[in-house]
Amino acid sequence: MTTLPRGEAADVHRAARRRRAVAAAGAVCAGLLVLSACDKPTPVSTVTVGQDSVNSEALCYNDGKALDAKSLAKCAKNAGDIKSIKVDQDENVRFGVDPKIADAGWTILVNGRQFTESSKKTYRVIPGSAFFNAQYGTQGDSNTVSIQMGASPAKGLWSFKLKKA
Repeated sequence: MTTLPRGEAADVHRAARRRRAVAAAGAVCAGLLVLSACDKPTPVSTVTVGQDSVNSEALCYNDGKALDAKSLAKCAKNAGDIKSIKVDQDENVRFGVDPKIADAGWTILVNGRQFTESSKKTYRVIPGSAFFNAQYGTQGDSNTVSIQMGASPAKGLWSFKLKKA
C-alpha cells in the first residue's frame, strides 16, 4: 500500500502536464522570435531562354514604395553578382514577374536604357536577337537587362546578365 494521502498522485501528473505546456509555449515563442528576425522576401522576376531559366529577388525594393534616384544609382553600382543566362539569337527570351510587380507596371531596361514600354502583364516575350543588335543599341557579347517596377518614380529593380551563346 502507498502512504500518499488521497489525490496526491494526481498532482504529479498535473505538474508534468504543466511543464510540457510551458516547454511548448517556450518553443513557439522562440520560433516567432527567429521568424521576426528574417527579412520579408521581395517579389521575384524570372528570365527564361529555351529550357534554362534564372530568377532573382530585387536589387532594390522598399516594400513597393518609391525609390529615390540616389537609391537606384547605388543599386546599379552594386549589380556585380547578378545572375546570367546564355541567349541564342534564334531563341525567344521570356520575362516573368510576380503579380505585385505587374500591378505597379514594369519596364525592361537594357544597359540602363529603356527598351520596352511599361506593361501590367506578368509575362513578356522578346526575340533573343534584339539583345545583341546594333540597331537597338545592344551590340556586344553581353548586356545587362533590368526590370524596373513602376515608371517614375521606380519602386524596384531586378537585373540579369544576358550572354550571347
